[in-house]
Amino acid sequence: MTPAELSEALHAVLTAAVADGAVTLSADDVPSSVAVERPRQREHGDWATNVALQLAKKAGVPPRGLADVLAERLRSVPGVAAVDVAGPGFLNISLDTAAAGGLARTVVEAGAAYGTTTALAGERVNLEFVSANPTGPIHIGGVRWAAVGDSLARILQAAGADVTREYYFNDHGAQIDRFARSLLARAKGQEAPEDGYGGQYIADIAAQVLADAAAAGETDPLTLPDPEAQEAFRRRGVELMFGEIRAKLHEFRVDFDVYFHEDSLHESGAVQKAVARLRELGHIFEADGATWLRTTEFGDDKDRVIIKSDGTAAYIAGDLAYYLDKRERGFDRAIIMLGADHHGYVGRMMAMCAAFGDTPWTNLEILIGQMVNLVKDGEPVRMSKRAGTILTIDDLVDAVGVDAARYALARSSTDSMIDLDLDLLARATNENPVFYVQYAHARTVNVGRNAADLGVRREDGFDPSLLDHATESTLLALIGDFSRVVAQAAELREPHRVARYLEELAGAYHKWYDQRRVTPFGDEEVGDVHRTRLWLNDATRQVLANGLGLLGVGAPERM
Repeated sequence: MTPAELSEALHAVLTAAVADGAVTLSADDVPSSVAVERPRQREHGDWATNVALQLAKKAGVPPRGLADVLAERLRSVPGVAAVDVAGPGFLNISLDTAAAGGLARTVVEAGAAYGTTTALAGERVNLEFVSANPTGPIHIGGVRWAAVGDSLARILQAAGADVTREYYFNDHGAQIDRFARSLLARAKGQEAPEDGYGGQYIADIAAQVLADAAAAGETDPLTLPDPEAQEAFRRRGVELMFGEIRAKLHEFRVDFDVYFHEDSLHESGAVQKAVARLRELGHIFEADGATWLRTTEFGDDKDRVIIKSDGTAAYIAGDLAYYLDKRERGFDRAIIMLGADHHGYVGRMMAMCAAFGDTPWTNLEILIGQMVNLVKDGEPVRMSKRAGTILTIDDLVDAVGVDAARYALARSSTDSMIDLDLDLLARATNENPVFYVQYAHARTVNVGRNAADLGVRREDGFDPSLLDHATESTLLALIGDFSRVVAQAAELREPHRVARYLEELAGAYHKWYDQRRVTPFGDEEVGDVHRTRLWLNDATRQVLANGLGLLGVGAPERM
């Protein structure tokens, strides 16, 4: 019996109790589903629910009284071994061995689909992450968003959402001018401007601009007047940096459906369109020669200039146009991931959302991620070989590889600052969390290979009542919890829940492996107990593979 099937059984019991008058509730008060979850202590049963606590007040009875009614009926459901009422009205449910063990076959037959739900079916989500100026390599904070953002996209898709991954290039404004001046200076053999960009990558791109011009038979940019030379370096330099960013993200297994350029908002008239829409809604006013958005009406700490007195657009003008563009492309929800230095940005963005007539934190969500520090030999890593003062995606991947990098960045809540120990992540030991989980998967595959060599075949028999050991009960309960974990990770936008779950599952599998054999020992003949354990082994393998896939991490078959 799967958790979903138990949930359906509980719902049926509740509905029947209401129908025959044993429980006094209106039809509208009966929930569409009854949630079950694993109890914190295994001796309290396989699953638990607080539905009696939730409904007691509406039913006009004490929670334990309602729980007693439901428990009595639930005990007669096939596959339920025991139901206890605990505390103020919790229902602790134990399944019989066969019902619990049947989950192994369900998981194997579901394959890659196990863990997916339709909770967000029909919802179109625009997920914007990593977005950065195309003026340098992706820094370590952006790498965290690459790992977390792509994992979140996969998890939202597993929950049924239609997700578009979007990268927003800030290629409009002063930072691009500084980038172009830095390239020109380096090409001339000069130091970068005081407000410019340094690092070896600037020299590499400047050299490539010159080489590309020569290869194409174009005029050497260095022979042009400085304004024209700067434009040549800007145009080709941004293109080269953009291409490298895309290539590095692809190598990190992160690809975007849309690469959106800020510059296009200003060239297409989208900014003027957004201002006109807000003016129609009555939220625009003129003062001191500038055009303002009255964001204080929607909780912002001050009103915002959107068109300066000199006629140029303020930075927020691009945000207005970009948000409206997303909504007009048909997205129900825009989720934006921003760095730790953007906390003060949230209020104005939510005010902007409300000004357009939308609902903050529903049509627009903003996730803030904290900093990442790299540690090696017990000391902080402070310098990038290529970028100079910032640590980049290459620094991390070169040190530990893509799998370890993605997993390590996704396994912690984005609310917390993290220190990544490069020495630990490079070790093939159980202290390395990604190795621990991947090794569990590789072990399940190896068990399957050995079983095949000794003639243990799943299709020859399955008797779930034979999965009666405590380690099997624990393993099955964890496997059954996978769908709930994925759904919760999607709802809370927290991919780290999947990683921490996988570590718990791997631990349970290793303990089971140490105590129960899938293959016969010595002269022992192959029997249903071996075949049934193989089902459980392969179910664990499937869940580990599915979970690692949600994090964009490989599931190796040998280690």
